[in-house]
Amino acid sequence: MKERTCLAVLTVQLLTGFSGYGSEHPNFVVILTDDQSWVGSSLQIIPEDGRTRSDYFQTPHIERLAEMGMRFTQGYSPAASCCPTRRSIQTGQTPARHEYHSDRKGWTATYLRQLNIPRMLKSVHAGYQAAHFGKWDHRYDEVTPGEQGYDVSDGYTGNGTGGSKGTGGPAARPDPKRIDTITGRALDFISGQHASGNPFYLQLSHYAVHLDIFYNQSTLDHLRKRSAGRKHGMPEFAAMTADMDASIGRILDRLTELKLLRNTYLIFLSDNGGRNTIPKAPKMKEARNAPLRDGKHSFYEGGIRVPFIVLGPGVKPGSVSTVPVTGLDILPTLADLAGYRKPLPESMDGGSMRSVFHNAGQGVIRRARPFLVFHQAVDRTAISAIRFGDFKLVKNWKKGQLELFDLSKDLSESRDISRRNPEKTRKLHGMLTGFLEEIGAATQQTRGKKKGANLKGR
Repeated sequence: MKERTCLAVLTVQLLTGFSGYGSEHPNFVVILTDDQSWVGSSLQIIPEDGRTRSDYFQTPHIERLAEMGMRFTQGYSPAASCCPTRRSIQTGQTPARHEYHSDRKGWTATYLRQLNIPRMLKSVHAGYQAAHFGKWDHRYDEVTPGEQGYDVSDGYTGNGTGGSKGTGGPAARPDPKRIDTITGRALDFISGQHASGNPFYLQLSHYAVHLDIFYNQSTLDHLRKRSAGRKHGMPEFAAMTADMDASIGRILDRLTELKLLRNTYLIFLSDNGGRNTIPKAPKMKEARNAPLRDGKHSFYEGGIRVPFIVLGPGVKPGSVSTVPVTGLDILPTLADLAGYRKPLPESMDGGSMRSVFHNAGQGVIRRARPFLVFHQAVDRTAISAIRFGDFKLVKNWKKGQLELFDLSKDLSESRDISRRNPEKTRKLHGMLTGFLEEIGAATQQTRGKKKGANLKGR
């Protein structure tokens, strides 16, 4: 068995150009999907748990990503909705610090000059080129990719650019969810940087699989032949997912053809968990995000646990890591891999994943604080969650409700153990409230939907 594994690793290295840990200035590709559930693909996230995959969708290229790299069974988005996650990835900061949750005097000016991915990479090496294609969706002040240091982008884009709710789906369309357009631009960027010899950062932010549902007719025709599963069974949604998966395959093919994977790290994740319901979908026997509880907009696992895969130099093909990671960790990781020498800002909430990448998925992510906090307020119901070790506390501020779960024994968060563990509950609650007080986060919903005009298309 050991000989077979070694042979598989060697085959991947020969086919892709993987060798060693890359050169001094590696390339980086981040593929961000939209509203994709932890179980929204045919990849079985936990190898020994058949519940952790879709029982209907077909995503061979996401499976291919995992075969070529490392899947994280406990990957998290920074937030349970689009915009706050997208800001967090750029800065490595929890959304609790963002203007999205509290209009703070001078916040936009700070955001326009603080350390982010393009600024960090360009300070390491002036030749780094940065591109963002697809959904940007920063809202409020509508800061553009160009203002944030991107050399090439689609400009300011949001849900409406890719066909958002209320635009007519489910339906077949040319270039559904702009998948072909943004993928083509990404491929051209990769080829251009390869030809010029510049190191690069590319973020491809898909509009899929956010509503509305659009797809290629040929993809739908193929999927109609499949039998529905217990939790997934809508052919149109499966077709949109498959079209997005095909884009991932095209990116992998180009990186492989140009032998760029010997010096390129690719990170794949979703901006939040999957929706609980899909319009016009058939009624299923199980919840869409099962075995996780709830979905998008919730701080139960269904809203924040997402597919998370990494491949690149020194990342063991086919490996599985149980270390909790988050989109907050992307900037610190890139800084570590690229050779950023300055201290990271004290307001950086993520930590470098490098040691875990290069140690077959084992190790610890060292962050400024030993916990992960999820938080929303102001324009949304004030809810928070904190993950510390195997334990997770969820707080509903309006109800004054605290729930405690042991995720190592209760993946579905079906057993609230707060009353049986009052000391643990108090400890986590104190850590959570102390952190939010320290950074000045709002803890009440202070604005209604009518006043949140720039939140359209959520």
